[in-house]
Amino acid sequence: MKENFILYSIGFLAQAFFSARIIFQWILSEKAKKVVSPSIFWILSIAGSYLLCIYGWLRDDFAIIMGQFISYYIYLWNLKEKGILKKIPRLLQGILIITPVVAAGFMLHDAQHFVQTFFKNEKLPLWLLIFGSLGQVIFTLRFVYQWFYSYRHKESLLPAGFWIISLVGSSIIVIYGLLRLDPVLALGQSVGFIAYFRNLVIGHKNAKQSVSAYEK
Repeated sequence: MKENFILYSIGFLAQAFFSARIIFQWILSEKAKKVVSPSIFWILSIAGSYLLCIYGWLRDDFAIIMGQFISYYIYLWNLKEKGILKKIPRLLQGILIITPVVAAGFMLHDAQHFVQTFFKNEKLPLWLLIFGSLGQVIFTLRFVYQWFYSYRHKESLLPAGFWIISLVGSSIIVIYGLLRLDPVLALGQSVGFIAYFRNLVIGHKNAKQSVSAYEK
């Protein structure tokens, strides 16, 4: 019972960071009347990613871990673009940068045990693992898209495609969480739906205003 309390506390705290990043981004976008990519969004992303990766490891859930490893360095890249990373002490920078590599090393150190634990988990059918992993891949691709888009524009941005991919990936993860009876995933992913839709609306309105202003 105590172990479950600690486990879910870590998971819900991670989701709290992720939910907070969306809420802050949403509020700031409403104030600016355009979709913004604030530094606080990426700071909270790193914090949430750290904790959710620990949660996935303790829960023997490869789908969660895979999603966090893919997006982690994109969070760091955006912090670098925002000028935040260089303000962090070098020791902490090093810890942030090397942690996923070290964790991956531990996972691959005993490949047989890793496969047995994550892919042959009696509590998690393979089809459900594949379904959950698909949701995580799609959800994570939003950050790959965001990185590619921002890299081309030489600025940290959150384009419309980011929010569309978020809606698709998040929907799959919510279903996965419900099927696995995982309240952390089901509730945590549900929080962002309204913000995703609202960012699409704000972005559309801003684009129309820009076109109108250009035509004048």
